[in-house]
Amino acid sequence: MVRLRLGLPKGSLEEATFKLFEKAGFKISIGKRSYFPSIDDEELEIILVRAQEMPKYVKEGILDVGLTGQDWIEENKADVIEVTDLVYAKSSQRPVRWVLAVPNNSEIQSVRDLEGKRIATELVQVTKEYLERNGVNAEVEFSWGATEVKPPQLADAIVELTETGSSLIANNLKIIDTVLVSTTKLIANKGSWQDPWKRQKIENISLLLKGALAAGEKVGLKMNVPKECLDSVISILPALKKPTIAPLSDEGWYDVDTIIDEAVVRKIIPELKRAGAEGIVEYPLNKVIY
Repeated sequence: MVRLRLGLPKGSLEEATFKLFEKAGFKISIGKRSYFPSIDDEELEIILVRAQEMPKYVKEGILDVGLTGQDWIEENKADVIEVTDLVYAKSSQRPVRWVLAVPNNSEIQSVRDLEGKRIATELVQVTKEYLERNGVNAEVEFSWGATEVKPPQLADAIVELTETGSSLIANNLKIIDTVLVSTTKLIANKGSWQDPWKRQKIENISLLLKGALAAGEKVGLKMNVPKECLDSVISILPALKKPTIAPLSDEGWYDVDTIIDEAVVRKIIPELKRAGAEGIVEYPLNKVIY
């Protein structure tokens, strides 16, 4: 049987990725030390790979498709197909940033002040290109981890990945510039993308993952509404398109069903109740396909 070799990121994105696939309809199970999870899709073969290495393995065709960050695609100069953008990270559904940071008491105020200085980072090539664009000559060394603790004794500045900036603050560092904004990408090998069966399979996975992400910040809302209150209730609903309205068996009553952003639910439910809606039910969604 032909199988699609799928690389999933090992490390910080691992848990969030497994949850995303579960919402997309895939059941993945893995042993504590295994790098080869099982999945309830016989057409898929999964391998766990560090996101930093994923672009290389996809480019070389060892993997047909994989999930990694835009940052590591650029760092590896990987010639791959960028199938889709999946905006999620370890703790949130938003892009992450590689930032230039220095100690709070540092005299370095901008990238221009890094001339002749030492910078520690995992993102070496991208950082070198950033310095070159700004006309700055500085030493960039690879950091094997715990980068935040290196200034000021082991480095003058760092370029580090952050979602919230809390770790930098905890280590008495301040951000002075953004080097790169990155999102998670579904990438494919060029040869695999030319194979009709593999391409269709990749596009199916992409559609389901995007649907799962779209559902992450939305909920379904349904309610019963008397005819005389229908216009008032509908005017309150910020529907994805238009709410579904269906007559109930009780004459003069309607079922109203819609999809809305979860962030607005707590605001509009009291408004809906005051407008005449009854039996209001909020329910979670797994996928929203546009």
